[in-house]
Amino acid sequence: MLNRVILIGRLTKDPELRYTPNGVAVARFTLAVDRRQAKDREKEADFIDIVVWQKQAENCANYIGKGRLVAVDGRLQIRSYDDSQGIRRKAAEVIAENVRFLDRAKEGGSSYNASHPNHADEGMGSEISFNEDDIPF
Repeated sequence: MLNRVILIGRLTKDPELRYTPNGVAVARFTLAVDRRQAKDREKEADFIDIVVWQKQAENCANYIGKGRLVAVDGRLQIRSYDDSQGIRRKAAEVIAENVRFLDRAKEGGSSYNASHPNHADEGMGSEISFNEDDIPF
């Protein structure tokens, strides 16, 4: 059996980073992926929910944002839940195993803020600013 999804698209908004009660990072974002269309039709896109776990979730939250181009490699997961009115619903999402950042921030854009791994001894949560040339990947 095979469950593999590979997508390339742009983030519709900044990733939302949270932590489980056990302290595991999880980030969620939506990817807009263009559909192939006949030449005489307007562009259409699918909006696909992506879930990223652990260190990669933190990297996504720190280094990418709305409009950035990424490639996601993962698996499709369908889950069921009861909404606020007790109606059974299904949600499809891609559980990302690998997220590749495919573009750079625009020139003159805002700098990224993230805890820099080389400054861990400066105190938890200390933030520094740096530009896209400093990003290690």
